[in-house]
Amino acid sequence: MKILRGLVICEIAVAVIFGMTGCSGMSTQEKNTAIGAGVGAVGGAILTGGSTAGTVGGAAVGGVVGHEVKK
Repeated sequence: MKILRGLVICEIAVAVIFGMTGCSGMSTQEKNTAIGAGVGAVGGAILTGGSTAGTVGGAAVGGVVGHEVKK
């Protein structure tokens, strides 16, 4: 079980690193939209107990809010 948990943490770290390098050519508004969608997805998943609809809805709302920041 400890090995599986370590592998999952390692995979998440690699995904975050690749995700951050993929944002290097994005404008500030595009970065804010992506960050808002990510935060909204996590928030939606937490608030609805991990339901798909809550996660997608949270990502959509978060993306819109992130897009409108500093406009």
